[in-house]
Amino acid sequence: MILLYRRLATTWTVTVPILAVAVLALAWGRTIPPVVVLIAALFLAASVLAAVHHAEVIAHRVGEPFGSLVLAVAVTVIEVALIISLTASGGPAASSLARDTVFAAVMITCNGIVGLSLLVAALRRRVAVFNAEGTGGALATVATLSTLSLVLPTFTTSRPGPAFAPAQLAFAAVASIALYGLFVLTQAVRHRDYFLPVESGGQGGDAAEHADPPTTRAAAASLALLLGALVAVVGLAKVESPAIESAVRAASLPQSAVGVVIALLVLLPETLAAVRAARRARVQVSLNLAFGSAMASIGLTIPTIAGASLWLEGPLLLGLGPTHIVLLALTVVVATLTVVPGRATVLQAGVHLTLCAAFLLLAVSP
Repeated sequence: MILLYRRLATTWTVTVPILAVAVLALAWGRTIPPVVVLIAALFLAASVLAAVHHAEVIAHRVGEPFGSLVLAVAVTVIEVALIISLTASGGPAASSLARDTVFAAVMITCNGIVGLSLLVAALRRRVAVFNAEGTGGALATVATLSTLSLVLPTFTTSRPGPAFAPAQLAFAAVASIALYGLFVLTQAVRHRDYFLPVESGGQGGDAAEHADPPTTRAAAASLALLLGALVAVVGLAKVESPAIESAVRAASLPQSAVGVVIALLVLLPETLAAVRAARRARVQVSLNLAFGSAMASIGLTIPTIAGASLWLEGPLLLGLGPTHIVLLALTVVVATLTVVPGRATVLQAGVHLTLCAAFLLLAVSP
């Protein structure tokens, strides 16, 4: 039975990326009817799930903490591509899309994914256990990157509005890359043990956790299929973007809701992977994914958007408003109190999920 399940999983995760790319080729650059829009949306969701599977295969092959980096970087590539494509086609109305998407990614990862992972782990084993040293360093990096890139532009005076002057934007871009690179060096080389799963009294894991890693050939095939799935996700999301924007306008939602939709879409793979890890008592892997994704979203997206702003029309608005600054500050304080003990219960999970719900509510009803 298990062998049959694995064969079925392998079949659909191989077939979906190929068919999704075919649908993308047929729909790209054309005005498509609603039925095709629905089909493209289904393949988009299936491609996200396929990307999760292949990223987990690669992660199992390379081991932690490198495995967590694979999915974080892959998802950030999707995010950057969507932001640039929608900003280029959206005109002045899309000048704050990068800020809205990155901030949404930070709030969803640091509250939604963290809260959900802690909830799953705590419900199954009463207490979620993780490594405070590594998680604390990741949180500090996220807080610094968020403040430099999203808070300071609100208070600088060289440019009107919540925007950086060219020199300030260049500094933010370089600092983002440098901090992200330093974190990767710390996580993958110098202090790798700080980011490895913590054993919880012998209760950790399942059969999948101790299974033999896939062969090099299988990992290479998963890498190719992962790239195909990511191409399909980016392309189909671009195909679906007019429908998303039309739905946002029809519902009389603010323009920032588009950024929230993008963040929810691109973070779905990491959410699923984090929950799966939490169910196996590997909470550290879940937190690596959450904070690593937030860090990659800022550390890679902001420099890329800064470079793209040289040819994109309109200003690049990065500064957050007062409401979002309060939410970000509260998130940093709460996350610090969660991380410091190295243990969390359902209470901490509920606090993070409440903050995520508050952000989503204010995104549609500011």
